[in-house]
Amino acid sequence: MMQPIWLLLLLIGLFHLSHQATNTWVWRCNQEVCVRQHSNKNSIQTNVFRSIEECRLVCGADGSIWPLPSVKFNKSSKLLDINPNEITFELVGSDPVKEILEENVKIFKKNILSECRGACGSDGEALNIKVIVNSTDVSLNWETDESYELKSNNLFWKINAATVFGARHGLESLSQLIAAYNAQDKIGLVTVANVHIVDKPFYKHRSLMIDTGRNFLTVETIKRQIDAMASSKLNILHWHITDSQSFPYVSVRVPNLSRFGSFSENQVYNPQDIKELRDYAKIRGIRILMEIDAPSHAGNGWQWGPHKALGNLSVCVNKQPWRYNCIQPPCGQLNPANIQVYNVLNALYKDIVEQFPESEFFHMGGDEVYFPCWNSTPEIVNYMKQQGKGQNKGDLLDLWGEFQENALAAYDSAVGNSDTKILLWSSELTNPEAIEKYLDKNRYIIETWVPSYDPLPQSLLEKGYKLVISTKNAWYLDHGFWGNTKYYTWRNVYENRLINHRNVIGGEVCMWGELVNGDAIDSRVWPRAAAAAERLWSNSYATTKQVEARMYRHRERLISRGIAAEALTPFWCYQNEGQCL
Repeated sequence: MMQPIWLLLLLIGLFHLSHQATNTWVWRCNQEVCVRQHSNKNSIQTNVFRSIEECRLVCGADGSIWPLPSVKFNKSSKLLDINPNEITFELVGSDPVKEILEENVKIFKKNILSECRGACGSDGEALNIKVIVNSTDVSLNWETDESYELKSNNLFWKINAATVFGARHGLESLSQLIAAYNAQDKIGLVTVANVHIVDKPFYKHRSLMIDTGRNFLTVETIKRQIDAMASSKLNILHWHITDSQSFPYVSVRVPNLSRFGSFSENQVYNPQDIKELRDYAKIRGIRILMEIDAPSHAGNGWQWGPHKALGNLSVCVNKQPWRYNCIQPPCGQLNPANIQVYNVLNALYKDIVEQFPESEFFHMGGDEVYFPCWNSTPEIVNYMKQQGKGQNKGDLLDLWGEFQENALAAYDSAVGNSDTKILLWSSELTNPEAIEKYLDKNRYIIETWVPSYDPLPQSLLEKGYKLVISTKNAWYLDHGFWGNTKYYTWRNVYENRLINHRNVIGGEVCMWGELVNGDAIDSRVWPRAAAAAERLWSNSYATTKQVEARMYRHRERLISRGIAAEALTPFWCYQNEGQCL
């Protein structure tokens, strides 16, 4: 009869011990490192911080902001307790600008409350924030000015930006200058008293690629990636939405693509989903770059042509043995000999153009065409013969080039102009000895996905092509989970530097989806993608040792914001900076 009482007393005792333990530690800043020590509650202690997050705000020149501001970052060592319930905003700008700013104010408040897991106390002073946006333009493109200036004078903050998206970045930096503490049975928020930041991105294309063709990702999962991107100041979500495995994109004009190609009727992206994600991303300063891969990686979803008297739109679909017909199962490549392919593409492109009317770019894929598939298809072989061509590599490259020319014409017809920039993955078609024959440098931007030691990017730059660089042996986050590939740590990702050339418009970190779904994508991508984000934003010359504390802090920040980012180190190492190098 007494056992439950003793058990209750034991639990109460353990609770008190654990509760007291939250106040056991304090931190001091010693030579730009936050050093943990026991709290002496019986003596007055000066220059101590109640949490490592509080310490990290002012300890060291770089503080806790990720990515590091690129132009100027000055801060004082003075901290102020603030009341999250008494933060006021003055928003200066046009009505369309204010609409976006108001949404970002909501995001800002949500982010700072996440620092204390929603349990912030109401102690502290009121915080006043003024945001001034000079431009009325709310379009988002490669030429958008994303710069901002952030100043504080004790409890008064001011953000100046040319555009609303620069102001958004300023609010993100301000949210990272606020941290939580836990002391004397109280959780509160603190900020830096005096700060001056001048900031702008080094590269205008700062991208994460996700793949929903191999494994379906829910809208909510994609939103989490967008949230993490916004927290890290990435600005383009490259959406590899279809592949030979599935076609989850619902085309209004060509509904058979998803009817025949989706994994199920519930695993699709309808127009409402696309609009929701597009608008969600834009609020956070992010554009969605849609990719419909072609002519390869196009199988399931394209097999209905004969049923509609359109002939074979794709060939080698699900053909076995797959090793003789494609790079990866299931097989499928569009049929360049069938004119109906281009009519279907034109209708499909019209849907995408209507959903992304402001976009100045589109990704056509264009990688890993497998010539044996086309060579094993009688109608394609006969088509080549009619043109006086054979089955050698040069003639097949011409066929591929013909497909790309017709696909481009289909897109131009859909959009009503010939100004849209087209991105293509590097391939045999983009080899330096072939590219100028097939691809106009004024229309095409090449996304290279070769190792860092490969001369291809430099060769294409010398020919005048613009590039987005996805360094295969550093920024392919799917590596290390299949075959002989190597896992790249956040340090590998951070240390990858792009070629310094005016025609390198930016870079992209890639998460191919063969072995990742919504249950695992957060931890596979984050916080490693954030390491690439700092490279693309500030192109810092800092070493990973110098940025380690900030990276660990940013990982904890992502966790608090609902991103299941992977652990980078034992938590003891996070609490004891510099002790695990």
